[in-house]
Amino acid sequence: MANFYTDNNELKFQLKHPLMKKIVELKEQNFKDSGKFDYAPNNADDAIDSYDRVMDTIGEICGNIIAENAEQVDHDGPVCSGGRVTYAAGTRQNMEVLTKAGMYGMSLPREYGGLNFSMVPYVMAEEIVSRADAGFANIWGLQDCAETINEFATEEIKKEFLPRINAGETCSMDLTEPDAGSDLQSVMLKAEWCEEKGMWMLNGVKRFITNGDAQIKLVLARSEEGTTDGRGLSYFVHDQKWGGVTVRRIENKLGIKGSPTCELVFKNAPAKLIGDRKMGLIKYVMSLMNGARLGVGAQSVGISEAAYREAYKYAFERRQFGKPIVEFPAVYEMLSLIKARLQASRAILYETTRFVDMYKAYGMISESRKLTPEERAESKKYQKLADMFTPMLKMMSSEYCNQNAYDALQIHGGSGFMKEYPIERIYRDARITTIYEGTSQLQVVAAIRYVTTGAYLAQIREYEQQAARPEFDNLKKILSDLADKYEKACEMVNSAHDNEYTDFHARRLVEMAGHIIMSHLLIIDAQQNEDLVKSARIFTEKAAAWNAERYEYIANSKPEDLALFRQK
Repeated sequence: MANFYTDNNELKFQLKHPLMKKIVELKEQNFKDSGKFDYAPNNADDAIDSYDRVMDTIGEICGNIIAENAEQVDHDGPVCSGGRVTYAAGTRQNMEVLTKAGMYGMSLPREYGGLNFSMVPYVMAEEIVSRADAGFANIWGLQDCAETINEFATEEIKKEFLPRINAGETCSMDLTEPDAGSDLQSVMLKAEWCEEKGMWMLNGVKRFITNGDAQIKLVLARSEEGTTDGRGLSYFVHDQKWGGVTVRRIENKLGIKGSPTCELVFKNAPAKLIGDRKMGLIKYVMSLMNGARLGVGAQSVGISEAAYREAYKYAFERRQFGKPIVEFPAVYEMLSLIKARLQASRAILYETTRFVDMYKAYGMISESRKLTPEERAESKKYQKLADMFTPMLKMMSSEYCNQNAYDALQIHGGSGFMKEYPIERIYRDARITTIYEGTSQLQVVAAIRYVTTGAYLAQIREYEQQAARPEFDNLKKILSDLADKYEKACEMVNSAHDNEYTDFHARRLVEMAGHIIMSHLLIIDAQQNEDLVKSARIFTEKAAAWNAERYEYIANSKPEDLALFRQK
């Protein structure tokens, strides 16, 4: 029996991180649910044991059902008829099995039927599901919408929708429109208050909506007449049972074909307001998007894991010139790089998730009591770290996911181009990760402020101070030198006092910081997990080469060079 959790000791290892005990204690608020719910833990060890057992269950389902269904789901896909979507048979089986196993609503409070898990095991489950089938992960993972409802909606709305999500009902976040993709301030779907029905009415079109025919929909709409920017947008929840939303079509996509991406028509669709008017984009969507970007990070790591395993298996099985191709340097170097990028991506994924866990836990506590000055300071610290790391995680892990899928297919040679091998599907599924929930270019826009303010550098210096075994001294010295060069590169760009010049070099600077941070995280994790030692060395030495290239380019450029690149 396959199990996508127990066959990967890098996952269980994350549950043993030193910060996990504190995360659990904050999330459980002194284990106040103990005795109230028969499945509530009594202490941190009890909670982490529950995480472990649930991950074991989801690992088994992914290994034996979801992964087995993936090829057929990719082939058949969902269909649209009469304005409604029907999932592929394999998708329906996946959902049924996960629902029966109670794998929905992991992070939601127990009072609504959830498990009250921290974000770490939830993100871990997203990684495992994505390894099995990245397309299905988009359907399962949209239960993230429940977090937004739980965080911002009224108690009445929570009671109405959260138990249903925990019971397996599907969700979607309906944001983009034909003329409002990355620029969500341009959303024009109209929301008008109907006094007669005591509800809002939504009218307009949404496009590129993942899992668009979901039962529970979170919709960004323009509630303030006469406005054209983000200040006129509010956030709403729509129930499919209320009617008024039809699927015009399912997009014919390159990858993640099991997940229906829909164009939707809203015609007097009833809806209820989430939170306060005019805060839809400014507050609620930004919160939801940060969670979605964490989810794409987990999806990217899961796809990278799938790609690595397919490449590893094929390299040992395929023989050429009298020996397995894994014995050729060109192949084993490629495999080692895939693994190093994968493990570095996983390191920053769980570091970011722990930061999110910490500040969200303090946020929930603050609803029931006033935080102490020390707690407020710690909450602020972790929120800043989460804001810093989320765009870097999303960009770096998704770019590596694409590179890993590319290299894994290359190892397969001509066979990888054929549909008989899973790598063909994995390669297609990977491509979207650098695009949706904010392109890599938009992640740079979000991250560059932490370059110019020195926040990334300060975090790098903090990692430098963490003790490591003597065998890592050389790698730590390499990283210290890289940090000095990174600091100098930042100074060279900042000294031009030219915003366009800063934007021109922004990606190079963010990637330089990312290479250093991910190297440090691999070294930190390798202190506890020997399986990471080789990748820590490979990735750090590669980071030195990657950063040298970027440094030299910055050092030899000047603002007037931008004229060479401007298009006429």
